[in-house]
Amino acid sequence: MKIPVIVDAIRSPMARAKPDGALAELHPVDLLSQVLEQLVARNQLDPGTVDDVICGCVSQAGEQAGTPGRLAWLAAGLPAHVPSTTIDRKCGSSQQAVHFAAQAIMSGTQDIVIACGVESMSRVPMGSSRMGKNTTGARFDERYAPGLVGQGVSADLVAAKWGLSRSDLDAYAARSHQRAHAAQSSGAFAREIVSIRSPQALVSADETIRASTTPEKLAGLKAVFESEELSARFPQIQWSTTAGNASQMTDGASAMLIMSEERALQLGLRPRARFVAFDVVGDDPLYMLTAPIPATQRVLAKARMQLGDIAHYEINEAFASVPLAWQKELGADGERLNPRGGAIALGHPLGASGLRLMTTMLHALEDSGQRYGLQSMCEAGGMANATIIEVLR
Repeated sequence: MKIPVIVDAIRSPMARAKPDGALAELHPVDLLSQVLEQLVARNQLDPGTVDDVICGCVSQAGEQAGTPGRLAWLAAGLPAHVPSTTIDRKCGSSQQAVHFAAQAIMSGTQDIVIACGVESMSRVPMGSSRMGKNTTGARFDERYAPGLVGQGVSADLVAAKWGLSRSDLDAYAARSHQRAHAAQSSGAFAREIVSIRSPQALVSADETIRASTTPEKLAGLKAVFESEELSARFPQIQWSTTAGNASQMTDGASAMLIMSEERALQLGLRPRARFVAFDVVGDDPLYMLTAPIPATQRVLAKARMQLGDIAHYEINEAFASVPLAWQKELGADGERLNPRGGAIALGHPLGASGLRLMTTMLHALEDSGQRYGLQSMCEAGGMANATIIEVLR
């Protein structure tokens, strides 16, 4: 079996998904093409040797409907014979792209694969691919009567189940901004971010981080998912999820160069990390956001490791209740959890997020001289991917 290794991982700056956001006027294909172009160039890679480009993208509608990885590859002027496919594992789409890339190399069918992800949430709003459509069907609706709920309500259900207060969520959210600001200020993000040319300017830094955020300021925000009907159905909920303790809608792209260890050494490229184990699981679709817990347990068992063996945890901050419930259930060290901030501060460009987290984790492990990192992301429908990587010296 061939050994897949990570040779490089980069991302665009994270930009607010608003009309005046730094990347809002840039087509998602043009955004991703710049990331792919720079990944190839900085590794002096012959792009014709790439076997496949696997792209995570959730809202595959409108400007993101045309196999964005393929279009971005061609837009970058790269060889037309290299194919691409698009993955939708919801918020874990580009993490799943990494898994598929590594598995293709392990199988021996491919040697060099680029995993990537893109989401322009300002140009293709979340849910665009299902607007006005019944996406579940009668048999699903019958099984889960009286019906599932939106992710925000699930976040409040998770908070209630794990005894997380509004102050817990707000304190965590403020800490995410503080940690991201510290990383940005120290230059810790510099190696992972590549500059992107928009129609207006060269964008080189995340614009989502709010250094002045405090728990006190967040406490003034209104809970956004409360309703009389839902309160009657779920009397245990305290309605604590707000725009301030949830992830930001963001535009962004990310990419990773993965190849067999043998091919990397032949090309004179340094393997930076290897994959220890990966997994994907499903959990209760009503609670929806809890699958990182069993995913973590399973991937650790596969790796024959304990949580304490892991130096860095990346658990996607879709909502503050998600990493806090994960931490509480597993008894995790909060200092190791999203130490450079997460999606509350950096944003959550759906299809690009899995690789954004892994890119940040890889660089943080290298900077700290630590060895193992674990990543997991909750995904719509009650799923989660989990990955353990080992940094190579």
